Amino acid sequence: MKALVLEAYNQFKYTDVPVPEISDDEVLVRVKACGICGSDVHGMDGSTGRRIPPIIMGHEASGVIEKVGKNVTNWQPGDRVTFDSTIYPLDDWYTLHGRYNLSDNRKVLGVSPGDYRKHGAFAEYVSVPQHILYRIPNNVSFEHAAMVEPVAVALHAISLSGIKLGDTAVVVGVGMIGIFIVKLLKLSGIKVIAIDLDDAKLEQAKLSGADVILNAQSENLERSVKEICNGRGADFAFEAVGVSATVTTAITSVRKGGTIILVGNLSSNIEFPLQKVVTQELKVLGSCAINGEYEKVLQLMEQGLINVDDQISAIAPLSEGAGWFSRLHNKEKGLNKILLVP
Repeated sequence: MKALVLEAYNQFKYTDVPVPEISDDEVLVRVKACGICGSDVHGMDGSTGRRIPPIIMGHEASGVIEKVGKNVTNWQPGDRVTFDSTIYPLDDWYTLHGRYNLSDNRKVLGVSPGDYRKHGAFAEYVSVPQHILYRIPNNVSFEHAAMVEPVAVALHAISLSGIKLGDTAVVVGVGMIGIFIVKLLKLSGIKVIAIDLDDAKLEQAKLSGADVILNAQSENLERSVKEICNGRGADFAFEAVGVSATVTTAITSVRKGGTIILVGNLSSNIEFPLQKVVTQELKVLGSCAINGEYEKVLQLMEQGLINVDDQISAIAPLSEGAGWFSRLHNKEKGLNKILLVP
């Protein structure tokens, strides 16, 4: 089969590789679309250390089952599917307690951090265990199904927060995940303030339903948020970047007793306004990946309640993948999600 292989950092080769073997509880999926994630772009240059070459990356994908293992039930060749990006053990303590995204010994498709290597979906075929599969509704395209993962990441953060109708929320950083947080919050009837440095992204946030947009470089940002939120600050803040400045913005945007949900993780360590968190009794939560939100997102897509088209910049052949990776790595203006099709 053909695959886009990261043979060395910053070096791709579109080449022939063996079709994956499947175990008794796995299926072989013929890939129909796979999105380039920001983590893949950072993996390409070695900055994360989690995609040690050689590796076939890609974890935001959809396709058709080609073959099933002998122990697979309820799935058959021809089924249209998408799948979780996390391969989690079913007998793990965290899995059994409903938190499979935190499970020990979990693996991520298209990742090779050193202790395992699991080839992903930038290929004609990918093997996945049956317990991470989700059926694609008939009216949802393969391209849209390949977008479920980033929407599910946003939904997981919201699910963790405990936010409710009538609350106010700040979203700091309106890249793709931030935009989906905005869209999902608006579906829930939440008043949303979007904050970013990029005016074009802020305009996209406004089109996505944000009630107020604020440029982070504007003077008196904290005062502006308080004025919008009855002089107190927002009830919740969702941080979708992961650097010191944006985390601080999120923390200074909430009222006393407010909640901050950290979704972005560009930096492994940051400066942290500890005194403010302690003296104002703020709650700070981390949000990791996905924990069962795929089915809900597929339902939203089936019902036409979540639009992902505005985040898809191009649908291109897998053979052209190296060029698109380079354009994303160079931060070309206006590029959001690139879907590669084998």
